[in-house]
Amino acid sequence: MRMENLLDPNIRRNVLFFITGAGTAYLAYKVIKSGIAGCLQKQDTCSKGMAYNASRFPIRHDLKKKSGELTRLLSLLKQQPDSFTKGMLLHGITRCIYLVECEAKSCTDEDINLIGSLLNDEEKGIKIQALNALNAFATLELKQHKIQEFVPRVIELVTTIWDSDLHIAGLKMLNAAILEDHLFMLLRRGIPSFMEILQAKNNLAQLQVLKFLITLSQKEELLYDILNCQVFPDFLNLFSTQLPGNVLCHMLILVQCLNLGINNPQYQSVSWEYNEESLYEALFGQDSRLPSKLLSLILHPEENVQRQVCQVIFCLEQSKSDDNISELQTSSSST
Repeated sequence: MRMENLLDPNIRRNVLFFITGAGTAYLAYKVIKSGIAGCLQKQDTCSKGMAYNASRFPIRHDLKKKSGELTRLLSLLKQQPDSFTKGMLLHGITRCIYLVECEAKSCTDEDINLIGSLLNDEEKGIKIQALNALNAFATLELKQHKIQEFVPRVIELVTTIWDSDLHIAGLKMLNAAILEDHLFMLLRRGIPSFMEILQAKNNLAQLQVLKFLITLSQKEELLYDILNCQVFPDFLNLFSTQLPGNVLCHMLILVQCLNLGINNPQYQSVSWEYNEESLYEALFGQDSRLPSKLLSLILHPEENVQRQVCQVIFCLEQSKSDDNISELQTSSSST
């Protein structure tokens, strides 16, 4: 007995409906299971029928034409399914956004709000999947303005939940976002959390948070908060050959940006005070071991790291020379 004899026409249409949508295999399974529940004694025959039917409807993706798959997935998501199905749908939505750009561009603000609302889901995994979907939308210039609305919530998630996957997804979105002035207070409160992520051992999260801190370090309003942030005593161990080259390069770029910031005349016009365990003391304090750490990286096997180390050393030496010249000018004018 063939599969089509076991399923009525409505169920067969549902099977075709879901099978032709990539990423919804679980939903297809549920529909098929409901259709053959009364025919368990024919399992072997049914399995052959399923394989036969599936082979007749191969999954295809036409990147230039709208398949309707993204619309179907969003429609199913609106029905508030269980957590597992919700995660599967979000995964499929993310995949569709990347694969079928023309269809993703036609999504409405309501569709994006639906995904954004899942940042408040009780399940941490759903939050991460929602972040991935929003990240996919953020790659579309047409949707970037809408995505900005969720930046405050993403900052809150990244700085209050300790999970590497969430940090990576959230920071990717923050790195793609425009950091408007009204976010500075929220960012200022989150700097200690960003610094903790940097000092954790997840290299992917470290890379994303370094990119973000580099951006923040170029905001004059946040520079002091970054420099005065407390760090672990072994912070300089981050300048180690054990770290991946791309992470090391971004660490060095961060140092260079911070050094440029503290030598800005406007920043120097204020007499700043730093905590003993601050990032400033670790990097630029009198007892800092940063110079020796930099020297040990000059022979790093990756050329990009070598080049970046030399740039940082030159930048630091130039700053010292400028300080010495300023001191000489001050002393000569006083005499």
